[in-house]
Amino acid sequence: MIDLQQAWTVAVEAARTAGEIHLAHLGKALSVRSKTTPSDLVTEVDALAEAAIRAVIARTYPDHAVLGEEEGLGRGPADVPCRWIVDPLDGTVNYAHGFPFFCASVALEVDGERMVGAVFDPTRQELFTARRGGGADLNGQPIRVSTTPGLTTPALVSTGFPYDTGGGRNLALVARLLRLGVPVRRPGAAALDLCNVACGRMDAYWELGLKPWDSAAGSLIVQEAGGTVTDAHGSPDPYAEMIIATNGRLHAELLALLREEGA
Repeated sequence: MIDLQQAWTVAVEAARTAGEIHLAHLGKALSVRSKTTPSDLVTEVDALAEAAIRAVIARTYPDHAVLGEEEGLGRGPADVPCRWIVDPLDGTVNYAHGFPFFCASVALEVDGERMVGAVFDPTRQELFTARRGGGADLNGQPIRVSTTPGLTTPALVSTGFPYDTGGGRNLALVARLLRLGVPVRRPGAAALDLCNVACGRMDAYWELGLKPWDSAAGSLIVQEAGGTVTDAHGSPDPYAEMIIATNGRLHAELLALLREEGA
């Protein structure tokens, strides 16, 4: 049985360590290249931050698997019960342009269930954390989702678009919300979008095409803050093709809208 307090401490240290690397290189000349598409950027900071996260985890849990955005399943076999899921720099495009909306995201799964999550925004020095069954915090203070009852109250919602040219699938939904008078934002870092739902700054968030490292920590933080996270059909799958996170009160309404648009 893993000690969740110890795992939480490791997750926090790993996320903060990555954030320090972000700040140390922010605004300096970067080696930037594209991965899958011209807009899917990666910098040397992504690799440096992931290596640092892996080193922090390995000091306490040398036998755990680590799944990271840059190195994949770079440590340990795939079938071990404990798996860390890390995004060393969520919001790389923002970071490369000096736009201050990016973070490090670290989560621990045990037997496929997310147990610990930490998301650190170094520019605001905001640390979001959660433990399964223990609630969610921002800088040590408990957080809760908003009480906004519906989309047209109006709610404040956020979304994102994939790096490929398939973003058109999301445009109809965005247009539908805008026609209803619902403000829509597109900040560009999924883990922080989720955390903004968790602390009540946003009422809902959805996105297509995320990877586990984008949503593992943030989705747990939303749930532990009293929110709801599902796929487009209402099933509780944080790694589905589409993720929808809300304050719970307007979840059914947003799901209906997604189905109406054929998402």
